[in-house]
Amino acid sequence: MKIAATGKELHQLLAAPKSKNGLRVLVPTMGALHAGHLALMSKAREIAGAEGTVIVSIFVNPIQFNRPDDLAAYPRTMEADLAACQAAGVDLVFTPEAASMYCPDRSITVTENLLSKELCGATRPGHFDGVCTVVLKLFLLTGCDAAIFGEKDAQQLAIIRRMVRDLDVPVEIIGHPTIREPDGLAMSSRNVRLSPAQRADAPKIHQALETAKNSGSRDASEILRIAREGLEFSRIDRIDYLSLVDAETLQPINSVERPALLATAVFYGEVRLIDHVIL
Repeated sequence: MKIAATGKELHQLLAAPKSKNGLRVLVPTMGALHAGHLALMSKAREIAGAEGTVIVSIFVNPIQFNRPDDLAAYPRTMEADLAACQAAGVDLVFTPEAASMYCPDRSITVTENLLSKELCGATRPGHFDGVCTVVLKLFLLTGCDAAIFGEKDAQQLAIIRRMVRDLDVPVEIIGHPTIREPDGLAMSSRNVRLSPAQRADAPKIHQALETAKNSGSRDASEILRIAREGLEFSRIDRIDYLSLVDAETLQPINSVERPALLATAVFYGEVRLIDHVIL
């Protein structure tokens, strides 16, 4: 496994022509890798083929954080992450620092103006500008043919697909189903920051969404009422948002007439967790 710490090193390691029989597949991460990330790497290898190249980026992207305390507290486990990549058969890991990714006087940002207005975009100003900017940079730096993203971050996946479509970026975007713990909690790098009591309670997030999904109601207000009731039964400190939106446009709906996304973000103390279900 090769490791590149700067864009220049990355270009040098990728200088050889791509194999005609294999693809270059990127798995963008912010580290603190868990079984969900390993599933993305496994899928990347499947797509890349034996002669292709699987690239994992590990970069805690500062410009997508809207709270300095959240950035400072984000788990960083580089040694363990590299070992996990090695064990997963990753070919190349890109581990840049912010100083090598962003010029001090940078003045260009990639902005999406529709899909980012609701859900996380509404409560985390500038978050998706940071996501789009770093993802586009990673696409350009790696020259990847395809990139894999977890479906847990449903809004992020939709926005990246829109960016690729609208900017004619020659990268195939592949979503991977959410990987969950045995008790239903969606795997997240932030889960390690939960106290034992919070971790024991956290599966109630998904349970609340599933209860609303399985209620049989098509009325948005009723679905949201059931989900909110379930969340309030948990020990979360507050609900950041709870929304029912069209699965494609991510715009609020009054009733479920086509696939819809019931999504929430909640806080346990300063730890923010997201989850969703498809109706």
